[in-house]
Amino acid sequence: MDRLDAMKVFVLAVDEGSLAAAGRQLGRSPAAVSRAIAFLEQHVGAELLHRTTRAIKLSEEGERYVAVWRRVLTELEEADDIAAGPRTAPRGLLTITAPVVSGEMVLRPILDAFLDAYPTVSAKLLLFDRAVNLIEEGIDIALRIGPLADSAMVAMRVGEISRVVVAAPRYLKQHPRITEPGDLAKHQIVAMAHLPHFWTFAPRAGSSAARTVQFTPRLVVNSTYAAVASAVAGRGVARMYSYQVAEQVARGELEIVLAGDADPEMPAHLICPQGRLSVPKVRAFTDFAVPRLKKQFALLKKSINAR
Repeated sequence: MDRLDAMKVFVLAVDEGSLAAAGRQLGRSPAAVSRAIAFLEQHVGAELLHRTTRAIKLSEEGERYVAVWRRVLTELEEADDIAAGPRTAPRGLLTITAPVVSGEMVLRPILDAFLDAYPTVSAKLLLFDRAVNLIEEGIDIALRIGPLADSAMVAMRVGEISRVVVAAPRYLKQHPRITEPGDLAKHQIVAMAHLPHFWTFAPRAGSSAARTVQFTPRLVVNSTYAAVASAVAGRGVARMYSYQVAEQVARGELEIVLAGDADPEMPAHLICPQGRLSVPKVRAFTDFAVPRLKKQFALLKKSINAR
């Protein structure tokens, strides 16, 4: 059995979450997929997958091998595309990741238009509110919000966003005025489960120390959409990224408070691993998406600032 083919089968099975799903993608039977993985396990001398009738799970050895094999397969694809020359038409599977809300709201419509323009490219859009290792997880491109920690990536700036404190107009009418961050101690707070229960704000004029407001939330949720919906429903005050509430602010469903105390704006970037821009499908997408993302983030920023 060809080891390279078996590696592709193994990585696809991990991505799809089952042998049957990988078989459907490849047009092979689950038994054929299982034989390919067994071949790899025999070759490396270790069990790579724990199998049940319904699911598979990577073993400790499998975790290590899948990261290495993703890199190998990616580098082979890059080599093929480079050897074919810069005029090669974009083709193949493009894998993109983004935060959930910006991915659904901002990036997905642009990806849809890209797929219409490039019929020989298919795409996988993975939305996570967590840091993703592009190389280990086989990602071509990521949309990142905030300062970049990894200087090994190629970064293309596509906009600026800010954090805003919002509440429904009727909530604000029924509760004490919010004129400075310290006033939040008197209010019901809608908080995100994965964030600490304090908010920081820009320093006062003449000071370099950021202001911190600690609180006990009235409502804690693990979904951005739920936090926004709860704020719209008048459940309390929430702090969100500007693009997450731009539509609600524009419709008058939410009002921004403490605008003068906001933190400095944060950048939004498209990033990709070094060398990936030489792959036609990646270059085609960045050329297509960057100007459209810049326009969309600028429109969202304008709609927030207009209020």
